[in-house]
Amino acid sequence: MLAYLNAFSTVLAMITFFGIIWWAFSSGRKQANKEAAMLPFALPDEGIEYSQIKKDIQP
Repeated sequence: MLAYLNAFSTVLAMITFFGIIWWAFSSGRKQANKEAAMLPFALPDEGIEYSQIKKDIQP
């Protein structure tokens, strides 16, 4: 009986995994994936922020 439970849970996990993969790469998510891919480049440079903070701290 335990073998059937293990087999069922494995199949269920595989179906869930492939469902998430299908959802993530579906054509409806194309725009969201493009936006997420550009997030690291949309942030301001760290050097500018650090220099602004340094100016604010000095008297």
